[in-house]
Amino acid sequence: MSHSTRVLSFFSLTFLTLQIAAVAGCDSSGRTNKPPGGGADAGAGGDDAAVPTSTSYTDFPSTPVIDPTGNTPVAAPGLFGPAGSGASSGGPCLTDPELGSLFPTNWLPLRFHFVAPTGQNLFEIRLHAEHETNDLVVYTAATTYTMPAQMWASVAAHIIDEPITVTIRGGTYNGSTLIGGPVTGSAGTITVAPAAAAGAIVYWTSSNGTALRGFTVGDTKVQDVLRPNQASTACIGCHSSTPDGAFVAFSASSDSMNGNPAAFAMRSSDGLLTTPTFISTAAAGLLARSGQEEPVFSKAHWQTGDRVGLSMLYMNGSAMYSQYEIVWTDLEATSAAQDMGWGVLKRNGDPGDPVSAAFSHDGTKVVYTSGKSTSGGVTLTDGNLRTIPYNNRLGGDSVALTGASDSTYNEFYPAFSSDDQWIAFARLPNGVSSYNEARTEVFIIPTAGGTATRVSANDPPACAQRTSPGITNSWPKWAPDTTTVGGRTFYWITFSSTRIQDKHPQLYIAPIVIENGQVKTYPALYLWNQPTDENNHTPAWDNFQIPLQ
Repeated sequence: MSHSTRVLSFFSLTFLTLQIAAVAGCDSSGRTNKPPGGGADAGAGGDDAAVPTSTSYTDFPSTPVIDPTGNTPVAAPGLFGPAGSGASSGGPCLTDPELGSLFPTNWLPLRFHFVAPTGQNLFEIRLHAEHETNDLVVYTAATTYTMPAQMWASVAAHIIDEPITVTIRGGTYNGSTLIGGPVTGSAGTITVAPAAAAGAIVYWTSSNGTALRGFTVGDTKVQDVLRPNQASTACIGCHSSTPDGAFVAFSASSDSMNGNPAAFAMRSSDGLLTTPTFISTAAAGLLARSGQEEPVFSKAHWQTGDRVGLSMLYMNGSAMYSQYEIVWTDLEATSAAQDMGWGVLKRNGDPGDPVSAAFSHDGTKVVYTSGKSTSGGVTLTDGNLRTIPYNNRLGGDSVALTGASDSTYNEFYPAFSSDDQWIAFARLPNGVSSYNEARTEVFIIPTAGGTATRVSANDPPACAQRTSPGITNSWPKWAPDTTTVGGRTFYWITFSSTRIQDKHPQLYIAPIVIENGQVKTYPALYLWNQPTDENNHTPAWDNFQIPLQ
């Protein structure tokens, strides 16, 4: 592995079988509601409107593409006839990308995957954009086609904020003619947003042992970031990034089949896997304590003299505390004494036990899940989201988050957006365990509370004949930056889902746009670079300094 590293710039980018260790160690219509007061600040893209263009581009070739995969016949164009000819329904179902999708400009090469009715074995993919001189017309005998990387890069740079019409037709080829065809299947539009999705995603996999793997949004392959033997541990559990992207923090357990009990560990994400030099002897002892889960950090408390990590710490049944507490640890501590090197954040007025805390980027607030049915530091059946002030390591009064503290639901896994304006979380009916549950869905809510928005990305395309709840949409995390263009603020979230198959969870990305004082959500984008035979779950999304491939 190369030792050279990259710092990801804002503009340049992008369970079930063995999930026990992960969860025990941690775990196309838009929908609208009012955003938090003041809206989101301009991100990397500033506040410039996308500039309309009258230019015509030739990113698409003037002649049809004959895909050699599956011995596509060269006579295919003549078999399908003019665009739109044939039956208007009964053709292939496009599952990737989902119609109505919105892509970041740095998305990996556009891939088309569809499910064909029995007997159909030859297909036409047609893309049309107003400012492209030609349509892209592809003939293939396969059910998956990926646009060449250079072609996609040009399209993503040129055809921004403009609908691209996608039409899939199919037929049954008998060696000389197309029987009963062509037949149109999925037809609709996709769009490239005037914004990139920054940073890198590092996720947990349970295939071939627990490990952390990662990639940027535009990478076509994933790579190892950390395996247990590289961290002197048997199991790697829940993880996060330090605010500078230099280190991965994770729950490290001596039990290879379970994430408990765990300690708080850190390794550099650059491929060298070094431990931080700023961790003092006293702090190293505190981090090594057994029973620590889910380490998290804040950008506002990540500098010399104020370098703090939060975690969930099992308090050994002390009469003073509940089973777990949210604790802070001074990573430069000169003393291991309580309230000097570490301490418990007060949660005044909270009747439950805490799990899954998240630290706001501005360092003023902590959001967490509270319930009376907690187990293992991460699992519960009656969770509600609550917030407390950080208050210079003291904590304070606990307040239920309106819209995400409904006794009708089990709400858990909260995460702050990069500007702290929004919280993403997972939700189930009350009484249902958060552990590996197919009915889990992803929601967002203003940080100040309000109406929770169920994101459209929970739903697969209707023609796929799979529905949510029922496909385990879980563990949402936000991209490390937002972009504001022409009054619209673009956010991105990642989450895991078993919508492709029930056996292996996979990662997805979904855009969320604040426009004209409203929230609009879009279908999920499948990250096709990940291995489909691995259990990919619990992503963290930040400016990780992962190695060059």
